[in-house]
Amino acid sequence: SSSLSRPTDSSPHFHHPLNIVARAMANNMQFSMIGDDFGPLFHYQYRLILIGDSTVGKSSLLKYFTEGRMAEMSDPTVGVDFYARMIELRPGLRVKLQLWDTAGQEKFRSITRSYYRNSVGVIVVYDITSRASFEHVPGWLREAEANVGGPYPGQCVFLLVGHKADRDAERQVQYEEGEYLAKHHKMKFLETSAITGDNVLDTFMTVAHEVNSRLETGALKTMDGWEGIKTGSQRAQSICLSEADLTGDGSSSCSC
Repeated sequence: SSSLSRPTDSSPHFHHPLNIVARAMANNMQFSMIGDDFGPLFHYQYRLILIGDSTVGKSSLLKYFTEGRMAEMSDPTVGVDFYARMIELRPGLRVKLQLWDTAGQEKFRSITRSYYRNSVGVIVVYDITSRASFEHVPGWLREAEANVGGPYPGQCVFLLVGHKADRDAERQVQYEEGEYLAKHHKMKFLETSAITGDNVLDTFMTVAHEVNSRLETGALKTMDGWEGIKTGSQRAQSICLSEADLTGDGSSSCSC
């Protein structure tokens, strides 16, 4: 949860959106917000799912992205784990990424399939030191394409990730091979490392930007009962506060 302080006019962060919220709260203003424990507001929520063989590093990617640090060695995911992070795609456009980490073992595949339907983005991960994990990518793609849902399943965003790029000396899959496979399936490709952090942020931002682009052009849209893309409440798309509101003199020239 976010700690809301009340900065002074001279504070360099005085005009930060969260501090505007804090000052509004101090003046007993009424407004709607989206988020947990008065966290950052968001305009949209995108649900993304990570798939791929067990031990390719899906969990470490997610932990690095959401916690900003290298993950400890961990046991394979059992079933499905959940992560979340708020991002800003451009000034004023905040998106909450809801991230589902799936188990790669065959015995959990039926659980994994049920989560495809409510995802707008699919990140397929292989380990560059494991030839087998790369060769299994087409199978993961077929399964995902057969199970994604929403109003336009064919418009769900796919990204291919070659993980553990820091272990280049043990590489069994060349960069060009991953790039070629991604082009063949009409998706983007990145190599990442949760040890160095290389391309971890770019992985999730790339998918989020593409979802947003398709949403803005109408190739994707929200749909009742589908969790892939959700909007904030109608009146809470933004907070619009004037300095008059914040100083409490009762006048306002701001219209949302």
